[in-house]
Order: sequence, then C-alpha cells, then structure tokens
Amino acid sequence: RPPEDEEEEAEVGWQEKLFSQFEVDLYLNESACQTPLDWQYHEEIQKLEKAGGRKNCRIFTYTDHDRFTNLEELCQKVTDSDHEVPSYLVERMANVRRRRQDRRPVEASSLKTKIITWEPSEEFIKNNHVINTPVQTMYIMGDLGPYGKLGHKEYENVLCTIKVDGNGVITVKPDFTGIKGAYRIELDGEKREVWEYTIENASAQVQPEEEEREQRVFRDLYGRHRDYLSGLVGSDFEMPLPGTLRLFVNGEIVSAQGYEYDNLYVHFFLELPNQWSSPPFQQLSGVTQTCSTKTVGWDNVAYFCYPFTVEMFYTQEDEGVFPYSLPQWPVLYFEVLSLDFWQRYRVEGYGSLVLPASPGVHMLTVPTWRPMELGTVAEMRRFFIGGSPELEDLTYIRIPSTFKGKHLSRFGFRTETTGSVTFRLYCLQQSKAFLENSALRQRMQSVLDRLGGFSQQSSVYNVLEAFQRARRRMQEVRDSLPQDLINTSASTV
Repeated sequence: RPPEDEEEEAEVGWQEKLFSQFEVDLYLNESACQTPLDWQYHEEIQKLEKAGGRKNCRIFTYTDHDRFTNLEELCQKVTDSDHEVPSYLVERMANVRRRRQDRRPVEASSLKTKIITWEPSEEFIKNNHVINTPVQTMYIMGDLGPYGKLGHKEYENVLCTIKVDGNGVITVKPDFTGIKGAYRIELDGEKREVWEYTIENASAQVQPEEEEREQRVFRDLYGRHRDYLSGLVGSDFEMPLPGTLRLFVNGEIVSAQGYEYDNLYVHFFLELPNQWSSPPFQQLSGVTQTCSTKTVGWDNVAYFCYPFTVEMFYTQEDEGVFPYSLPQWPVLYFEVLSLDFWQRYRVEGYGSLVLPASPGVHMLTVPTWRPMELGTVAEMRRFFIGGSPELEDLTYIRIPSTFKGKHLSRFGFRTETTGSVTFRLYCLQQSKAFLENSALRQRMQSVLDRLGGFSQQSSVYNVLEAFQRARRRMQEVRDSLPQDLINTSASTV
C-alpha cells in the first residue's frame, strides 16, 4: 500500500459531522431514510457528492443525535468480562436517558404543584429515578478496515469520546496525547495490524485580553452572588456581652453497645452548673427511639443516630475565693434502658459526660454501670418480671446536686459494669474574648481562660511569671558569686 494512504489527519469541531463510507452508501438510498435526521443527512451527502466527495477517508464522527450514540450508551458493560450477565439494576438503569430533550415541560411544571405522584408513569420513573444531568456526547471514529474495503461496520472503532454535561464539564477519553506517545489499536483479522493515532487540542489559544475580560466577568458575577448571599443572611449578628460565653452543642447519640438485653433506648438530660443559663425555649432533656440491636463483632450494637441541639450561656459573676470560684462545665447525664415484648423495662446502665471545653468535633465513648443486688433472687426478678434497682437522683452518677458536704462516701454501693454509649458532639463557642490579641491569650488553652474577666486565672499566671523571674535572678546572682564563697557558706550552713 502506498504510505500516503496510511496516514490521515482531520481537525474536528464540537458536534461536527464527518460521514463514514457506510453512512454515505446508506443515506444516498432514499428508501433507507425514515426520520427527519436521515433526510437531512441525505441532502448533505448529495451536496457533498456534487462538491467532489468527502475529504475524510478513515476518520469520521457520530454526533449526539445519531443512532450509534443512543445504542452505545444503552449497551455499555459494567465489567470487562465476556460472559457478563446484566443484573436487574443494570437493565433498569440502561433505560434511563441522561438527556433532557425528551422530557416534557408539562411534567416539570406539575412537579412544582404536586409533591407526591401517586400513579407515576413509566416515562416519569425513567426521568426522575436518578439525578438527571443533561449530557451531550460525541464520538470520533476510525474505519480500520482493509485497504479498499471501507464502509464495513465491524471495522469501526472508537478513537475518542467527548462529553459535555450541563455544568460545563468537558470529558475527553482518552486524554490528549501530549508526551505520552501515540495510542495503539491491535486488530486480529486476516493479518495482524497495529494502528497508532494521536489526539491533540487544536483549539485556538485564548488571547490575554480576552482572558482578562473573562476574569473580570467572573469577578463581577461572583461579587454579585456574594452580595446576594449577604443580603439574604444579613449583617446583624447577636454578639454576647463582655465576659459572657455562648456555647452551642449539636450532638448525636450514635450507638449503644455491649448490653445484656435488646430494644434499647436512652433517656438523657443536661445539668447546668452555677453561672450557666439557657434560653426559656431550650429543652435540656430528651428520650431516643427504641432501637433493636445487631451483632457487630463480639457486641450487640444499637444504632440510634439521635440528634439534639443545646444552647447555653456562661455569665461571669462577682469574684469569689479561689479555687471555688472556678467555672464548671455542663454535664450530660444519661441512662440506658431496655424494653421487651411484654412492656417490661430494665435499667441497663448509667453514665455521665462533661461537655468538651474545646470547640470542634468530638467522638466520645462513655462506659456505663448499673446498681445490682447480691443473690440469685434479684437476677431472677430482673429476668422474669423486669425492673431492677434504680437511682432516684441521676446526679448521683457523679456528685449529687443536693450534696453540700466535703466527703462523699459510696461504701457498700454495689455496681456492675455494663456496655458503653457513643456520642458525637459538634461544639461551637462565641465570645468577645476571641477578638482580643494578647500574649496572655496565646498562652492559655481553654476558652474560659480567654475571657478577660477571669482574674483568678490571670493572677495564677502572673504569680507563676513572677516566680520564674525571681528564680532566674537568684540563679544569675548565684552564678556571679565566687566559687569559694559559695562552698564556704554551704559548709557553714
């Protein structure tokens, strides 16, 4: 074969139609034309023949409206196995078109008025079952048949696939060649043939002036959108008073694991110490849904995924005697209970959790315990008729709120270790102290230390700094004295 017939170069634009020899032979016959697109191709090929025939030989294209594009998207395989059997899901998803030219605007408008469609049609299910992102596709093909036998469908091969979705994302597969070298296609026919081809971006480079103008348009667009969002949100944010801390906790009771009985639920409440308060509408207690357990590893786990939100304020009062005036963080008390078929409930465990003092995300697993009685009668009563020893005051889990003494004795109080509860807490803190930039703030760790009104913490740091300065001066004086004087004074002492 002559070498000039083996090389071909074509510059293809987006959705530009280049006919293959098979399409020329097909659409020249009027009896093969059925759709308006077929008749359009028939007229274009006639004009092309009068102008001297097509310029391309082996390279041609299939646009978004051709039958090949529809069939190619319909018959795509999930795996590379030759014996692949499509599953039910693959067959159903193959009928879902990802283009919107077939959707009727009547259905789209009816969706705004109808929240629920009680009798959906088959077309409605196809168009709304999945996220319908409009996509336009184009295939650059190669007719790799033997020389002089062009126009056979079995020799058509996809050289490049170009897709553009409604979000403006352009996908080119395979990618532009660049420095990677040519792509290879091996054919197993009468003679083993190897074809090589390259793909290059032939688009004109954007001029610097046009690129700068485009950037200005983008900046203007983003600025308008930012102003629009600012107008929706507003600029009047409530700021806490000086010396006040605002604490938001978006929490979640994730799971409970390791308990004896099934069908668990959690009852919890939040105790606010002195100087803490909450809005009047704020609920400080709650009960989760009853959740059955599933076996995960060696434990039976109940996944609640129960969310709750708490808003609290800390307000500084008059200074007291250090360290009793140090602020305390709120405590979350909870108990885990089980409920069986006969509506018998049992206490599975008690626990408490001090809210984290640092902002951010915290994943905490809290172990629990329950009171118990000695002997088999108590356990038989718990098994057959339900019920078990309970705490009258849940704050007894830590230090009871009614306790005013100095020593709390729990001698003789028998307990048993049970499972654990997992919490996920998102803590947000708001205070004017965050706006201050001082050396003292950089050295302190917790948010309460950052509040300017807490002179107790400040006094502690001042005393420590003064002690360090005095210690350094004493060390300097000691180093400056003669060595024999230091030894003599030491022996005299």
